[in-house]
Amino acid sequence: MPPVMQNQKEKLVTLKVPAMDCQEEAHLIKKKLSGLKGVLQLDTLLLSQEVRVKYDSSLIDIKEILGLIQETGLEATLLETWTPRKVDWGRQKQLILTILSGLFALLGLALALRGFPREITIPIYLVAMSTGGVRIFHKGFLAAKELSLDMNTLMSMAVVGAAAIGEWGEAATVIALFSLAQLLETYSLDRARDTIRSLMTLTPTEGLVRRGKEEVSLPVNEVQLGDILIVRPSEKIPLDGIVIEGYSTVNQAPITGESTPIEKYPGREVFAGTINREGVLEVRVNHLAKDTTLSRMIHLVEECQAQKAPYHSFVDKFARIYTPIVIGIAFLVATVPWALLGADFVPWLYMGLVFLVISCPCALVIATPVSLLSGITCAAQHGVLIKGGVHLEEAGSLKAIAFDKTGTLTKGVPEVIDIIPIDSLSHDELLRVAASVEARSEHHLAGAILRRAREEKLKLLEAVDYKTVPGKGAMARIQDKYCYIGNLKFFRELGVPTAKAEKLLSMLQSQGKTVMLIGSEDKLLGTITVADEVRPVSKPTMVALREKGIKKIVMLTGDNKGTAQAIAGKLGVEEYMAELSPEDKVEAVRHLTQNYGKTAMVGDGVNDAPALAAATIGIAMGTAGTDTALETADIALMADDLTKIPFALALSRQTLRVIKQNLAFAIGVKAVFLGLAALGLATLWMAVGADMGASLLVIFNGLRLLRYSS
Repeated sequence: MPPVMQNQKEKLVTLKVPAMDCQEEAHLIKKKLSGLKGVLQLDTLLLSQEVRVKYDSSLIDIKEILGLIQETGLEATLLETWTPRKVDWGRQKQLILTILSGLFALLGLALALRGFPREITIPIYLVAMSTGGVRIFHKGFLAAKELSLDMNTLMSMAVVGAAAIGEWGEAATVIALFSLAQLLETYSLDRARDTIRSLMTLTPTEGLVRRGKEEVSLPVNEVQLGDILIVRPSEKIPLDGIVIEGYSTVNQAPITGESTPIEKYPGREVFAGTINREGVLEVRVNHLAKDTTLSRMIHLVEECQAQKAPYHSFVDKFARIYTPIVIGIAFLVATVPWALLGADFVPWLYMGLVFLVISCPCALVIATPVSLLSGITCAAQHGVLIKGGVHLEEAGSLKAIAFDKTGTLTKGVPEVIDIIPIDSLSHDELLRVAASVEARSEHHLAGAILRRAREEKLKLLEAVDYKTVPGKGAMARIQDKYCYIGNLKFFRELGVPTAKAEKLLSMLQSQGKTVMLIGSEDKLLGTITVADEVRPVSKPTMVALREKGIKKIVMLTGDNKGTAQAIAGKLGVEEYMAELSPEDKVEAVRHLTQNYGKTAMVGDGVNDAPALAAATIGIAMGTAGTDTALETADIALMADDLTKIPFALALSRQTLRVIKQNLAFAIGVKAVFLGLAALGLATLWMAVGADMGASLLVIFNGLRLLRYSS
């Protein structure tokens, strides 16, 4: 069968599962669908309560997939057809049942303490167990049916066992505490979800669009590419676009994290979700609603949930092996002393139930993902997009960083400084030839030459057979003669004599200028120099990175050695590499990795894409609105702000500290209570309180990262 036909049968759908509130439910869905014939890929996204499935429609259809999820006790709907309810009755029902369970458990205990007979207290305990345990027993049964033993299964076994040996009070207390803990855990995760949802509310749902001579208000989903938006003062900008009329300042903090409003005038780009301040702007739309920078940010933050970091993967695998082992040990604790040693059965059964509850892996399982998602969401709020927990973990252990020079350490908008003819050409003629060769180039240095030619109102010559030579220059045929523009290395390879210019080049390069030679097939015609201003934050960033423990900082550039040396001197960078092609930059990054360990590459995300991909962490600069940067980089800075790199490193290290705190606390609590259980000092309700208390504390500790600021 042709490949095209095969691809047509592969479908990717996103399902909304509103009741998926814990790792156990996510795992149950995975176990139900994974390995099915026709299911090619499966991701469960707990924070957004979504399941993404890639499947072969010739082997399985979407109705079958929805039906299988329903067998786990969870309802799933296609995301595009799902509409959120104004009131979440599931949450309300859970809250009411938990309150009732707690009240009846307390009532039963109070009556028992007053000496009321078991004929009165047991029915009260049963009400407490049935109200608080209806969800727990149901989930436990479904998990057991799928041979996927989880916390609900363990807790159900413990409660039934406690009731069977006559510990009705403890059974009711266990259910009430566990139901309360699940409710609190759900509300805690809702807080993290609300933080992501708050990004979605940044964009208005409608925009004022000029259609002909009329101005009409349209839903953003109906606005087309090329439409003209009218954005009044104090309004949010509904879609990405280019300003074509008007002047204003725009608060871009929601997208880029920049605290200072940015000037906007014709030719400048604006982003959906940012706030226009005082002037009226007319904006030509260049991204549809689903493709705006903000939409992509939200999508990538949600995608991070499917990318498990090393800590997350390890704990997840450990918990799946650990749970059946715990049940086996609990069974042995309950039966071996009775069967082999003749001990009383009931006390050892009780001990086995206590061990079962204490050993629940809830806190271990939830400790890592909540911390990672909180860290990633915090970074996004500060204008740093980290594309997965693995990259957040890696950032904290970087040892070396390589920076591209142009557009990263410098502003990236060079201006022509000198135009120096060497042959008989005039100033204007030399500039005209250079601009004619560069007319079709998208290189930033070509842009400087073309801007200068426009300023001087020069008419360009017709150029054909245009060709670029990466890392060296460009060429084109003008009036039946090839003309070249590029660096000294390029002209030496062409065999054009350069002796006349070399002394001049050294002097100009020592001034920090980038020198471009212009020549024909047999001689040099002259030189043009451009200079690029260093960003004010570049040098403080170098200092901050060294303070964060970065051992090696290197500047990489395609510019000549003189210019590179001058810029490196201004920045205080101890090492630089000049005259590099894209392939040379990749080799430089690999060399740093071999010698120093984990290495980051910081670049513009387009020309530096190979080096970004070769680094341990690729960091793209100035990525608001740039598709290539968002696709290539592991970390994207949504504004041209280098100070966000030390922030990202500090956030990564803080996140790792929180994860380690959570894991140590969860394991420590279990160790203490297992010791108490071995001494016969731990009760069933104490075990539940310890396990659920640990779970809630690691959640709250992880959520602290949402407020992190270095």
